[in-house]
Amino acid sequence: MDTNFSDDFLVKGKFSIKKSSTAYEGKLTKEEGVQLLIKEKEKLRELQEKMYADGSQSLLVILQAMDAAGKDSLIEHVFGGVNPQGCNVTSFKTPSSKEYSHDFLWRHYLALPQKGMIGIFNRSHYESVLVCKVHPEYNLSEKTWSSVKDFDDKFWKNRYESIRNFEQHLAQNGTTIVKIFLNVSKGEQKKRLLDRINEQEKNWKFSAADLPERALFPQYMEAYETAINETSKDHAPWYVLPADNKWFARVAAVQIIIDTLEKMNLKYPELGEKEKSELDKAKKTLDSE
Repeated sequence: MDTNFSDDFLVKGKFSIKKSSTAYEGKLTKEEGVQLLIKEKEKLRELQEKMYADGSQSLLVILQAMDAAGKDSLIEHVFGGVNPQGCNVTSFKTPSSKEYSHDFLWRHYLALPQKGMIGIFNRSHYESVLVCKVHPEYNLSEKTWSSVKDFDDKFWKNRYESIRNFEQHLAQNGTTIVKIFLNVSKGEQKKRLLDRINEQEKNWKFSAADLPERALFPQYMEAYETAINETSKDHAPWYVLPADNKWFARVAAVQIIIDTLEKMNLKYPELGEKEKSELDKAKKTLDSE
């Protein structure tokens, strides 16, 4: 293929969201993309099985995006063929009162994938520097701060540093991290929100709360750009995927995840002499029945 998804969409150096395409689809047609996804999903299933058997590492996939960018459908279409025993999806909503009584990373620690597993965060700890950056008053629910004035440059620097330290700690202890931002345009978001209103079977997806947030689209783009620049590291890279065409975002995402798993040097366990001897005995026993 002419496009190396893992390389072309990897954030390198200074990231500019204005220069990042939302509609790029390379030289693939939609039909080719759909067929490629089917093929790649089988490869992903095999790699996930190997990681489960290996049991020494885990993979954390972080998905971030604006409303209607396609996070849920990407999870469904990319991970639909993976053994559910080896994959966990956690969707992070507004923190509960119990979660607010801990530090902002606490609930994310609880959802981390154990070794041998793929963990998917549908939204994540990044909400603390995205929605809470656009709505700083939300941070007051943590009960640590007394005024919105507390959320100055130093506060946000500390938040980014906490996230970097959190991800570095995970990487040093066997968790490989892939962070994907689905970059949808404001025009495409409008189309999808209207689809949710106009198509009865999609009405349940629409929330009136989406509209006030849509009005803050520029502020969110600024928050995303800053967060990505502050936290894209070799051990926890960001990939920014064009998301106006859902089929293309899915193909790009599955290939990035496959490339990541292949670099993890996963291996099926090798049996020792004792275990091999026991296998031979078991085979003889079964053959003699």
